[in-house]
Formats: sequence, C-alpha cells, structure tokens
Amino acid sequence: MSDTTRTAAPGRTAATITGSSRPQAAAQRDAFFDNAKYLAIVLVVVAHAWEPLRGGSRAVTAAYMVVYAFHMPAFIIVSGYFSRGFDWSARRVERLVTGVAVPYVIFETAYTLFTRWTDQVPDRPITLLNPLYLTWFLAALFIWRLTTPLWRLVRWPVPLALAIGVPATISPEIGNDLALQRALQFLPFFVLGLCLRPEHFRLVRHRTVRALAAPVFVVALAVAYWAAPRTSGAWFFDRDTAGELGAPFWYGPVMTVVLYGCSLLLVVCFLAWVPRRPLWFTVLGAGTLYAYLLHGFLAQGAKFWGWYDPVWIRQPLGEIVVTLVAAAVGALLCTPPVRRLFCFAVEPDTSWAFRREPAAEPPRGTGPAPGPKELDAMPGPRRSHPR
Repeated sequence: MSDTTRTAAPGRTAATITGSSRPQAAAQRDAFFDNAKYLAIVLVVVAHAWEPLRGGSRAVTAAYMVVYAFHMPAFIIVSGYFSRGFDWSARRVERLVTGVAVPYVIFETAYTLFTRWTDQVPDRPITLLNPLYLTWFLAALFIWRLTTPLWRLVRWPVPLALAIGVPATISPEIGNDLALQRALQFLPFFVLGLCLRPEHFRLVRHRTVRALAAPVFVVALAVAYWAAPRTSGAWFFDRDTAGELGAPFWYGPVMTVVLYGCSLLLVVCFLAWVPRRPLWFTVLGAGTLYAYLLHGFLAQGAKFWGWYDPVWIRQPLGEIVVTLVAAAVGALLCTPPVRRLFCFAVEPDTSWAFRREPAAEPPRGTGPAPGPKELDAMPGPRRSHPR
C-alpha cells in the first residue's frame, strides 16, 4: 500500500520479527525463520514497487493481490510466535519500548516530514495517534505484544481473537487511532502465532504440503486475475470497514472470514517453500525491519521523482525490471552496512532513560547472580546493534 493515507503495508523490529537482529552464530539461529523473514520482506518491497503499475496491468494487479493476501499475515504470525515469552516484567517492557515504541515515534515523524514534500502537503500534522504509511505495524505490534500475557491466560485464545477481529469490519467508530482498526482485524494472526509450537512449523514443511503449495499458488493467481477488475484489493489491507468499501455491513464479516482462510492457506504454502538450510541470504533475515522501515522513503520518492513516468516502465519488460530492482533494494537494505548506518533510528540505545536497580546479593550458597552472558541466554527477545 503506497498511499500516504495514515495507514498502509508490513515485517517487526529487529527485536520484533526475529526476537533480535543480532547476527548470532548459525547454531543459535534457525535458518528457516531468517529465510522466511528475508523472502517475505522482499515481497513487501516488490509489492510496493508494483503499486504505481497496477492501473495499467491486470497481471501486476493479480500478483499484487496474491502477495497482499499472505505477506502481512505471515509477518504477524511469526511476530506472535516470537512474542510467546513476553510478560510484563520491567526487562521485557523496556525492550518493547526501545524496540517498538521509540522507532515508531522516530519514523512516524520522519515519514510525515518526508511526505509533506513528496505529496506537496506542507501542513500535514505530525501526530503520533494516527500512524502514517508503514508505521501502522509498529503501533499495532505494540498493542499486540502488550496484551500477550492476557492471551496466554484465556482458554480459547484464537476463537476469542476471531470474535474480536471479525466484528471490527462493521464498526467504523473504531477509527484509526494507533491503527486500532487494523490491529483488531489482524489480531487473530498474531494470537495464532502465540499458540504455535516448533512442531507446527515442521509440519508445514512436510513433502506433501510442499507438493501442494505450487498448485495452490497457481489457483490463487488465476482467481486474482479473474477478480482484479471486479473487486477492490483494499479488502486485504484490513484498514477499512465494509461500509467504507461500499459493501453492505453483513458482507464485512463474511468476506473477512473467507479472507482469513485464504490468507492462512497461502501462508502455509509460502512457509512450505522456505528453505530450511542456511543460504547466501539467510544472514539478511536479521535485518528485515530495516528494509521494511527504510524502503518506504524510496517507494514514496520514486513517484515524486518521476521514476515511473517513462512509457517502457509500464510494459512487460519494464515491469520485470521494476521487480528485479525492488528485490535488489530489499536485499541491500537488510545488509550489515545499512544496519550500522541506521541503527540509531531502528534500534536506538535508550538505556540512559531507564533506571537500573542495584543487583541484590544472592543468598549464601546459591552462587553468584547471573552475569551478562547468562542473562543473554535467557528466553525472550534481545536487542543489540549490528556489528
């Protein structure tokens, strides 16, 4: 979604999608998840690059719709999976503020100032309550993760999340404050991620699932190609109610349930294709938040600078070139040099803002208090600057 209405498209912070952006030893990381995050963020960047081409190409519109049907749910499910250890302890809340809230403030401000120029709207206000463009995901993630302990307590978390998310499609009164409309509609995917275990991800990589994944995607593309001139892709954005999309109120819950099922099916097929072994791009999976937050400036600037103006860009060869360039940009923005350059904004060091309680002396006979290495090995997301 490349419009600059105050909402728009996906991925988690270095401490959100992965639990950490630290380039750990291969033995300490799961290559499958790093590969999944990298491939998903490349699809995000490519889909945003396709946005200006949709009006003149039914094929591009179909591919765009298929990608948007599963890339956000995939990011959110993985985010939920890596949020399972979150509690309301001071240590975890500090990391939530540092890894999600502070980058949200920084990039919400940066995108507002940038789009004042690119959209020629000099009076666009800086407001932290109404997320602009890509920043909606950080606002929603903050809400989801803060409520994680509650979802771990209830008996049927996924049905309850569905009972909240489905009616949100008929409630325009929810509004866009802190992307609450989207946060509620995407909530079931996050809660599903909280409920998943490693064996579930092993199951989706079974050879039978992998064999069925290709036909499913072919069918999805065919259906999207048929539907492209007949329906709005805005249903996949989960930012509007049924009434705002010109449909009767009862259509919203029905459409939402159908899209939940389609999105989940495509997520399974996508994960079935993700390689399990380390590859050349595996290390880039640790920097997906950088690509997510930074590529939006290029996506907005490309239209302002007239990169889509040449006629050949809107022809098949031009569409292929745009796709390849966007994929290369997505990869570049995940690299360690880019992460080192922008870590001040994406992974800011805010330790100075938090109090440090003096370490209590352990009772006699219990051994020394855990040191930095022991604390670092404890469950839960970690944050550090890329080296």
